[in-house]
This record gives sequence, structure tokens and C-alpha cells, in this order.
Amino acid sequence: MSSPDVVIIGSGHAGVQAAASLREEGFDSAVTLLSDEPALPYQRPPLSKGFIKGALDVAGLPLRAEQFYRENRIDLRLDETAARIDRVARSIELASGRKIPFGRLVIATGARSRPLAAPGVDLDGVFALRDIADALALRERLPQARRVVVIGAGFIGLEIAATAASFGGAVDIVEIAPRPLGRAVSPMISAFFLSAHKAFGATFHLGLGVRALHGAAGAVREVELTDGLRLPADLVVVGVGVLAQDQLACEAGLDCDNGIVVNDLLETSDPMISAIGDCAQFPSSWLGFSVRLESVQNAVDQARCLARRLVGKPEPYRALPWFWSDQGDLKLQIAGLSQGVDQWVERGDPASRAFSVLGYRNGALAAVETVNRGADHMASRRLIEKGVSLTPADAADPQFDLRKLALAAGR
Repeated sequence: MSSPDVVIIGSGHAGVQAAASLREEGFDSAVTLLSDEPALPYQRPPLSKGFIKGALDVAGLPLRAEQFYRENRIDLRLDETAARIDRVARSIELASGRKIPFGRLVIATGARSRPLAAPGVDLDGVFALRDIADALALRERLPQARRVVVIGAGFIGLEIAATAASFGGAVDIVEIAPRPLGRAVSPMISAFFLSAHKAFGATFHLGLGVRALHGAAGAVREVELTDGLRLPADLVVVGVGVLAQDQLACEAGLDCDNGIVVNDLLETSDPMISAIGDCAQFPSSWLGFSVRLESVQNAVDQARCLARRLVGKPEPYRALPWFWSDQGDLKLQIAGLSQGVDQWVERGDPASRAFSVLGYRNGALAAVETVNRGADHMASRRLIEKGVSLTPADAADPQFDLRKLALAAGR
């Protein structure tokens, strides 16, 4: 008996990997991949880094070549937006009016930029960064901008701030939290990147929000902060987080809560429908509660896990999360999740611009953050995955061989 056809909504890392993994696992029925953009599915992480710097061109962005989809019998439909899920008829209604039936449905719609609630956000020169059109506009205008204001000191905000500083413009970074990357990293890593960006030439405004953006002749000229300070600006980048693209699922009656709720097999409240990637709220075996992660690794690993289930090899999703961020000459790599970490241990000297911070939860190694120390990242990641004991004292000892311990754990 043949497997039911699969339709995948969303052509980011999760959607493309799901289609590819289905074929790799021997799935032989029809696979349809819907993309609401006209371009071939592309990588998003480089948009805020190498692409807007000019180090990577459009030709280097596609996740797969066009012929890959043809050769693997993946029906890639570009510029087709899914407008409605009919769970009774098991079909997708497209914005064009056409309908596509499905046997199994995979929702991989990702996330969208959180809007900034302030007057003036529609002025010319105000940008968010979620797609290739945004990146192309920033790539053209950022090198000429003399006064850049970045709103939000998360990963994307700091990556763009570093690029803007490299072009020689004055950069102001506004963050409502008391420290940059505050929700994602340890206080030590926050402090390091605060100092690093100041050295790049940026000025921070922490603990402040945006009251309004002011313009002249339709173009942004100033950003007014909640303390009344006005920052001159000829380009503004808004990076205040993202929201799950879960509207389709919610309107179809699927359980949603800061994303589409799935179980550890990545099934939604309708077992014929799955959700993966940035839009999915899933139970984390590493934390003991549900989370939604914005991570290429998570999207790709969930896609592979889903494909195995759809070909009859179900297994709970338990991959260890990891992340990275390039900011100037600094590569930040993170493995594990910092929620609930009650002890941080520093390894190496931050002044050397190459060091690590290891986080412990209830005495067990739970997270590692490294700056320009890829070997520490890889070794610590394996130790967390394998549940190997590493004392805080050994972690802090620069002579202790993490790699040797990690290699032993892999035997």
C-alpha cells in the first residue's frame, strides 16, 4: 500500500529539509512544497551577515539547486500562498483560488518579525530583516548610511550593528532590556559583547524603549527614546524579536500557544498534520517543558525526525539545540538551553577574544557558550548530549582536556 501524499507549507530550512529527507528515507508518494516567495528556497542566516556585507551574492543563497527538486520529484510551487487549511476535506486552499488535496500535511511556516509599536515605523529608511527583499534593500543602503539606529540587541540586531560599524557609520543600539542578548546568553557573554560592540564603535542605550520615529519628506530622521533622547538616523533597523507564523493553524482549529503545539513526535492536535521549525511549540526533553526555538539546527533536525516517522520509523524528537552568531570577527556558538541554569563557569580569558562559558543546571552541565573557540563548543556539546559528568572545577581549568573527555564519551 502506498503512503499518502505529503504537502509541505513553507520553504525555509524546515520545509526543504522535510521534502529532501522524505526522499532520502525512501518515501515514494507525491511531495508538494509550497513557497510564498518567487525565488528558489534560500538560506536565511547569511542575510544578516555575509550577504549584506557583500561577501555572499544571491547565487550563493539557495538551499538546493533547481534541478534537485526535479530529480527528487518534489513539486516545488513558487509564489503560492496557502490561505486556508480544510481539515475535513483534507485540502489546502491557495490565495490563487486553487486547491491542493493532502494525505499528510506539514506546516513549516516559520516566524515573522515582531512589529515595533511606535509612530513612524512606516517611514522610508526603516527596515526589518526577514526575507531576501529586506536584505537586498539593506545591502544597497547600509554602506551609505552615516547614522544607523538598531532597535533590539538580539542576535540579528547585533549582527547588523557590527556590519554597519564596519562600513564606518555611527551606530546606536537601543535595547529595552538591561543587557544585550539578555534572554539568550549568560551575563558574562552579554558583558563581553557589550564591550566588543562599543569597541566596534557602537553606542548602547539599555533599559530604554522607542517612543516614536520622526521624519522629514517621508524619510526617517530621528528615533525618540522613552527618556526623551532623540537619536539622529538616516537608517533604522528593527530587530525586536519574531512571532510564530501560526495563523493558518489557529484558523484551522489546531492547538496553538506561542506557536503550533506539537507532541514529541511533532504531531499537532490533528494527527494527520505536523508542524516543524520556528512555528512549532514542542516538548523539550532537555528542559522538561515546551519551547519554541528559532534555529536552523532545530528546523533541520525536526524535519529529519518527521520524515522518519512518515516512513514508519517513529522516534521522539530529542536533538540537543545549538546556535551560532557571527558579529564582526567574533563567532559565538551555543549548545544547550540556558533556562534554569544556576551556575556559570568561565573557561579562558575574555580579553583574549577566545573563551568559553559553561552553564550548570542542578549540578549537571546543561549549556555551553563559546567565543572563537570551536573546539570547546564541539567537545562540550558532545558531553551534554552524552550526559557525561564534568565538574565546574575541571571546566574552569584551562589545562583540563575537554576534547579528550568528549572523545572518550563517544566510544
